[in-house]
Amino acid sequence: MQRLGLISLVVRDYDEALAFYTGKLGFTLIEDSFVPEQNKRWVVIEPPGASSSPAKAAGAQLLLARASNPEQQSRIGNQTGGRVFLFLYTDDFWRDYNDYRAKGIEFVREPSEAPYGTVAVFKDLYGTMWDLVQLKS
Repeated sequence: MQRLGLISLVVRDYDEALAFYTGKLGFTLIEDSFVPEQNKRWVVIEPPGASSSPAKAAGAQLLLARASNPEQQSRIGNQTGGRVFLFLYTDDFWRDYNDYRAKGIEFVREPSEAPYGTVAVFKDLYGTMWDLVQLKS
């Protein structure tokens, strides 16, 4: 068996990224450890409820990776050349959509029904595009 464990997301600053992901999106902080030999932090987060989900083995966590040089800094918010990068699955689309809008999250594509479920596209604090998706059962 194989699964994706961590996905690196290049960020400008650990604390501002944590404030956004935990404060506005409700993600859970899993680990925040200093790595002295590399002068960086190991910051891991996951969507709310992921640890208690029976589908835990199918999900991945995010590693917030602070850009450490100009090339990495140029990728902040645009790791995929403008395409949607991450897909956040939810069990209640309208709950999360309305909550995110109330918290000032910018949606760049309004909700729509697709063959696979309900979806809308939002941007994170750096402009990275995410799909918020509730899959059809």
